[in-house]
Amino acid sequence: MSISIHKRLLTGNKALAEAIALEMESDPNVFVMGEDVGVYGGIFGATEGLYQKFGSTRVRDTPISETGFIGAAIGAAAEGMRPIAELMFVDFFGVCMDQIYNHMAKIHYMSGGHVKLPMVLMTAVGGGYNDAAQHSQTLYATFAHMPGLKVVAPSTPYDLKGMMISAIRDDNPVVFMFHKTLQGLGWMDQLDYSIGHVPEEAYTVPLGKANVVREGKDVTIVAIQMMMHRANEAAKQLAEIGIEAEVIDLRSLVPLDKETILESVRKTHRLLIVDEDYRSYGMTAEISAIVAEEALYELEVPIRRLAVPDVPIPYSRPLEQAVIPSVEAILDAAKQLVQH
Repeated sequence: MSISIHKRLLTGNKALAEAIALEMESDPNVFVMGEDVGVYGGIFGATEGLYQKFGSTRVRDTPISETGFIGAAIGAAAEGMRPIAELMFVDFFGVCMDQIYNHMAKIHYMSGGHVKLPMVLMTAVGGGYNDAAQHSQTLYATFAHMPGLKVVAPSTPYDLKGMMISAIRDDNPVVFMFHKTLQGLGWMDQLDYSIGHVPEEAYTVPLGKANVVREGKDVTIVAIQMMMHRANEAAKQLAEIGIEAEVIDLRSLVPLDKETILESVRKTHRLLIVDEDYRSYGMTAEISAIVAEEALYELEVPIRRLAVPDVPIPYSRPLEQAVIPSVEAILDAAKQLVQH
């Protein structure tokens, strides 16, 4: 497949909307449903322009009934459609947990493999903009923990488009988590990270493959979404004092690319894991366990973890900034690992 070399820049939300539009154009079975996904274009812009292009039959605004429309998407997928259902905030999964955990994740297994469920549950994650405890979580591990779901969390506009196309084409249910502050919306703090090169053509980025965004020899930093960008910033500062950090963008939680992590740890012999989810029972613990089981004797110092402490995300800006790992916290932890 030829890819255009023209350096076209898009925000995260426009990359997502473009991916969905391309798949809707090529496959009439693809449709979108959720709260405010139609005329409004999604409160985080993930479906911007789709209603005007495809109409109300294929871009369906729903009532505030997550159990209802996610259940409808599951039924449609079981009958051969390829629905994309937007759960506005990942925090709202509690009201539709039965549909996700007991139906979306298990129908393929409980049918003996006879019923495929090619659907995408798209949802917004992440804090950093003072939306308090019920609108600021990431909850990566909550979904990664359940067998039967693929779970991805892209961190760049390029990956948002390519992984969304892969998710829509996948015959398995995929939980697609996009970070609000990486959408590039005008009403939020603008970040350079939220804008990137995105080819016009349809292309795929594989689900289940991590990305080494910076190579190094002294310490491995594994991170997810916004934490990857902060880890990369920390790595630049570490380089100024002679420490070369290797930064891995996990991108996919299920399947998990443990080979890339293990290969890096065998090179650097030090591991720092950074996550915006809660520290206990999360991805930092899972990755630590994998490395301890398969590369323990490659480590020169104990593994370090940075994540949100086990408290709700505060509304207060200073408190929110205190609980979400910062560039400075990553920098300090990496220095301690190398200088130990």
